[in-house]
Amino acid sequence: MGELGRLLTAMVTPFTSSGEVDYARAKALALALLDSGSDGVVVCGTTGESPTVTSDEKIKLFQEIKSALGRRGSVVANTGTNDTAHSIELSKKAEAIGVDALLLVVPYYNKPSQEGLYRHFSAIARSTRLPCILYNVPSRTITDMKAETALRLAEIPNIIGTKEASGNIEQITAIIKGVQRRDFRVWSGNDADTFAVMERGGYGAVSVASHLVGKQIKQMIELCVQGDFAKAKAIHEHLAQLNKDLFVVANPIPVKYALNQVGFPVGGYRLPLCEPDAASAAIISATVKRYTIDLPVPAGARSR
Repeated sequence: MGELGRLLTAMVTPFTSSGEVDYARAKALALALLDSGSDGVVVCGTTGESPTVTSDEKIKLFQEIKSALGRRGSVVANTGTNDTAHSIELSKKAEAIGVDALLLVVPYYNKPSQEGLYRHFSAIARSTRLPCILYNVPSRTITDMKAETALRLAEIPNIIGTKEASGNIEQITAIIKGVQRRDFRVWSGNDADTFAVMERGGYGAVSVASHLVGKQIKQMIELCVQGDFAKAKAIHEHLAQLNKDLFVVANPIPVKYALNQVGFPVGGYRLPLCEPDAASAAIISATVKRYTIDLPVPAGARSR
């Protein structure tokens, strides 16, 4: 299994003014993210508004972005759903395109047991030769994949890691310390938790804030790898307000609003998501202006 990278951006899905997927803008954003610190991108995850992107649109996005990035950066396709058979179908199509790995979210709404989670993920992993990354985000899915289940799944060779967005540092630490494979990776799934996860032996982050401050997050991760936790913590503390305010309302509303504000247009949202209320928009704008933006944008485009 090739390395996917320590910093992966959970990429937004750009839309046109008429609400169609803007594939050209998506490719441009993916390339810009590589230029600003990311090792790769996660396509059609939570931040990519996966619930309202159709299966055909997802497959085309996977294809277009992989074509744009080539070998410059990894493309991780979110093919996980709450239907095992549908997840397998999407995973096979993504593999045929040539993506680098799959992201498999804990099934949402139908509330499977831990045994159900094990059978779901193992069935998908058996259907593909691609590396698979588990994705635990109980604030979205209700069901929390316990450390014991993640460790059991880590015994499957092509399940190569987990994106942990539970916010439960004790549980995340149990996975890091309990896994028997040296090549099993634990990525932080919450920007606010990345330093704590890295400090405990995590591998990297699947980040939202890296749309804006990717180089700074990458530096923090590299400092942790080098063991310089004091300098890494200083970056973490500097980014803390941004990490907080990018979630002042549901992701990806704030980060899309911020991208548009700094001069990298990504369009609007698909219902039921919509633009932030005035108070939230003011918070996002004020916070973003306090930071150096790493994402390449046209000269003079950043709002003031």
